[in-house]
Amino acid sequence: QVQLVESGGGLVQAGGSLRLSCAASGRTFSRYAMGWFRQAPGKEREFVAALSWSDTDSMKGRFTISRDNAKNTVYLQMNNLKPEDTAVYYCVAGMVVTGIWGEYDYWGQGTQVTVSS
Repeated sequence: QVQLVESGGGLVQAGGSLRLSCAASGRTFSRYAMGWFRQAPGKEREFVAALSWSDTDSMKGRFTISRDNAKNTVYLQMNNLKPEDTAVYYCVAGMVVTGIWGEYDYWGQGTQVTVSS
């Protein structure tokens, strides 16, 4: 079993930055692909980024996903935030990197990110 707990969300002005963290329990964290999804009000859930167990970081435009296996934590650094980035951000873990929510095995409860204009 893996439990995922997100933190770091909050209210930020447009152009600002936030770093989300996802702390994972379980001894096999380092073998899991880890990722982030988000869901804005009234919109479909959207894939943000993911890393395989062997990757350390990946930049996706304004966002960078990274992981520290020693700390059982995956991060999402978000820069130059825009109001359209407002959403609940969810951490996920699974055996493969995929952009499909249901193909992950574990999901966090989510953390709210609100970007004001």
